[in-house]
Amino acid sequence: MRRRVTPGVLVAVLLAGCAGPLPPPPSPAPSLGGTTWQLVRFKGSDDTVVTPEGRSHYTLAFARDGSFSARIDCNRARGTWTSAAPGQVELGPLALTRAMCPPGSLHDRMVRHLSMVRSYIIRDGRLFLSLMADGGIYEFAPSAP
Repeated sequence: MRRRVTPGVLVAVLLAGCAGPLPPPPSPAPSLGGTTWQLVRFKGSDDTVVTPEGRSHYTLAFARDGSFSARIDCNRARGTWTSAAPGQVELGPLALTRAMCPPGSLHDRMVRHLSMVRSYIIRDGRLFLSLMADGGIYEFAPSAP
């Protein structure tokens, strides 16, 4: 039995062939494993911008084994990080020293926010950590390990 091709089907097939190749899939987000960062600023969802007195007082170091360490002003912290998909990251519970930091410290804010981090992007050599529910974005610059 012979099938007849309708003109509409023929036109659709010809147009599909003229569409050209499909664009390549987006490249995956770079991994955080093996990177170390120091805080540049925090920008809240209300456009509040907070910058640290000293960038080196606020650092995050992501190990390839899924652990991370942090300096959060006058305290040190350790925890775990996971990334279920490119650009997604969650930081586990912190083991944290409890020294009292000086007035103006970003310590309390940052400790409260780290558990709310849900995504990241590395753009122009900077790491941007986004909080859930558009709570704000932490911007970090590369740091020596």
